[in-house]
Amino acid sequence: MIPALVLAAGKSTRMGRPKATLPLGPGETFIGRIVATIHEADVDEVVVVLGHEAEAVRAALQAGNVQARVVVNDAFEEGQFSSLLAGLRVIDRPGVSGMLLMLVDVPLVSAATVRAVVERHRKTRAPVVRPVRGTEHGHPVLIDRSLFGRLHAADPSLGAKPIVRQYASPEGDVEVDDEGSFLDVDTPEDYRRALGLRP
Repeated sequence: MIPALVLAAGKSTRMGRPKATLPLGPGETFIGRIVATIHEADVDEVVVVLGHEAEAVRAALQAGNVQARVVVNDAFEEGQFSSLLAGLRVIDRPGVSGMLLMLVDVPLVSAATVRAVVERHRKTRAPVVRPVRGTEHGHPVLIDRSLFGRLHAADPSLGAKPIVRQYASPEGDVEVDDEGSFLDVDTPEDYRRALGLRP
């Protein structure tokens, strides 16, 4: 089993409002779109980590009519890595072979990209699997269970990035043609670009 962990706990200070609740189209928000994409890709389980304005994000999930397990990270002010750990504590159990890490900042990843990442892990068991486009790397990132201990023990000030970089490999890199995988929405300008990309 490979659950998806969606981090949606941040303050979105540069955006000025919670990114998870931003609309992408009629009846569709960032968080609703991401969870629907995960389900479309036939991922086993979806866990969404909430924090800042948790109830508003929970309401956006419900309005999108998508199913996900919700975890509230009371320590969200400590940063994104605290949310990763809060979610990891929930999904780290026997039978789980890895986790698919998704960020609410990257709402337009395609289901085909999610499937390609999961399939590459099944074929290679690479410790880190991620979409790439030339020298760019995108989302989601699949982290094998063998690295869970390293995540639990990581320096919170550095987070998961050094671990992902250390264990990334050519066998775990999946070349994709998916603009949404590389579009990280942090600012109003990014948001306008996302709306323009939406099919």
